[in-house]
Amino acid sequence: MNAGQGVQLDTLDARLIELLAEEPRIGVLECSRRLGVARGTVQARLDKLLERGVVGGFGPEISPAAIGFGVTSFVTLEISQRHGHDQVAAHLAAIPEVLEAHTITGSSDLLCRIVARSNTDLQRVIDQIVSYEGIRRASTIIALAEQIPYRTLPLVRSAAQR
Repeated sequence: MNAGQGVQLDTLDARLIELLAEEPRIGVLECSRRLGVARGTVQARLDKLLERGVVGGFGPEISPAAIGFGVTSFVTLEISQRHGHDQVAAHLAAIPEVLEAHTITGSSDLLCRIVARSNTDLQRVIDQIVSYEGIRRASTIIALAEQIPYRTLPLVRSAAQR
């Protein structure tokens, strides 16, 4: 699906997504019972949401802090244009502590969310990131506290009301 196109969600879609987000291990039959619709309706809606990329998976949400990575930071990178984004992204993808990377506008080229075990370990991760010759400069901001965790359910609810 083209990123510019939007999938229309209705109230049933939103309720299904919310139920699956709250209880990812719930089965289709139990979803149908709780939502008050036929099992086939739930399955068809779920299939359509998966096919259209609205729902991307049912894996567990992992807390980096719970497994020892208590430092979260955001790093902006300026890259050498002759190396390009794809090669830099491949380098970053090989570093387990890089949780995500986005091409951005502005004075930098990429924004990454990274984690580390400590501030000292953060230095090691940053050194590993900037060791690639295609990265010219890095600027790091350490997150002190998470005020709003990554979330999509309020957005789903809002989209379903339109």
